[in-house]
Amino acid sequence: MFRFSTPQKVYRIGSIPVGGQPGENPPLLIASMFHNKDRILIDRKKAQFDRKRATELIRAQEALSASTGIPSMVAMVANTPEEAQVYIDFYLETTDMPFGIDMWVAEKRAKATEYVAKLGVQDRFLYNSITPWDRDIRGQVQRLKDLGIRHVVVQVFDDQDQSPMGRLRSLERLLEEGAGSFDTVLVDTSVMNLPATSFSLLANRLVKERYGYPAGGAYSNGTHMWKECKEVWGLEGFRAMDAVAQGMATALWSDFNFYGPIVTAPRIFPAVATAHILLSTLVYNETGSIPENNTIPIRRYFSDFLQKLLEGGARRKKSTEKGV
Repeated sequence: MFRFSTPQKVYRIGSIPVGGQPGENPPLLIASMFHNKDRILIDRKKAQFDRKRATELIRAQEALSASTGIPSMVAMVANTPEEAQVYIDFYLETTDMPFGIDMWVAEKRAKATEYVAKLGVQDRFLYNSITPWDRDIRGQVQRLKDLGIRHVVVQVFDDQDQSPMGRLRSLERLLEEGAGSFDTVLVDTSVMNLPATSFSLLANRLVKERYGYPAGGAYSNGTHMWKECKEVWGLEGFRAMDAVAQGMATALWSDFNFYGPIVTAPRIFPAVATAHILLSTLVYNETGSIPENNTIPIRRYFSDFLQKLLEGGARRKKSTEKGV
């Protein structure tokens, strides 16, 4: 369940490893900034925002990432290439984390990507994304390659077959169009709502079984779209629901997670760290080993327990070999 026979790809975006066998690397957490209703926005048309507060939010995420060992970056939402340029400049001046640009209109996204290439920061940039709805996928792929883009998200979904297998077949079609020809390919299995998140998680497993690509999704789509949750359970109930969904996704074959507004980092990072700790012991129960990666949360927070666990396993293996 938590070990694949297919070799698992591990990519690097900047200095961050993404992918591998379950538990091998902590999932990459990708925050959103400058989205609609983001309180740091002052005037979107003029690309004006509260720079002090934006910097504080980035610093808070950096601190949580450093303390938990969970890598992170930010996807910045913009409506125009000009707006995106302002956010990119601010971001590059503020942090060394990788980044992405979240723009729905493909042509505008392409223009913003040209600016990334002009700055020469392709190694830190995650293109989001190549999708089944794009009209000219081959043309988009070639344009990105001409710009030196290395890291891409490939979003998979099939309107006619919304099952996990439908998502896998969508990936196959995109790969036929050249979407897999980049240094890094992350497969976003398209979260549509909270209960259907399970289909995305199962699709993650299928993708990793078939291709070994890192798989994940925007699990905040499922949680933040459930507006009635706050009416039923209140704000604290919503926060609990959000944290649980993000944590379960971490334990079930997710290598990356678009987790939503960066302001939610104080609850998401502990939730994901907790889930990864539980995943580590699930992996140990199945394989008898724990990944050597010193950044994973279980090695940071439960090193004494882990040492005893591994020593006990080694003693049991030795006794079995001796026929005791």
